Amino acid sequence: MARDFSKKFYNSKEWKKCREGYKQSVNGLCERCLANGKYVPGEEVHHKTYLTPENINNPDITLNWDRLELLCATCHSIEHNRVEKEVVREGLRFDNLGNLVEDKG
Repeated sequence: MARDFSKKFYNSKEWKKCREGYKQSVNGLCERCLANGKYVPGEEVHHKTYLTPENINNPDITLNWDRLELLCATCHSIEHNRVEKEVVREGLRFDNLGNLVEDKG
């Protein structure tokens, strides 16, 4: 969810155009999952440099494709610590890419 200082930016035509162009440029797939050999649709264009009140008006941060990454909902939630990365239930955990794996430790 957008914070108050960033709502105007996320509703701007510049961001919407940038976001759609970027999604198309990476063929609509989650870049982290793809790096792990999985073909998962991307849902969120993520800013690698977190947006702050100090940088929200800097197009080199906000609209620069080199600073964007298309992520699926799971990878985006993990990035923002919205889901537990470690233990899911005894004997299972999520790894850094959001894969459910056996906990051998």
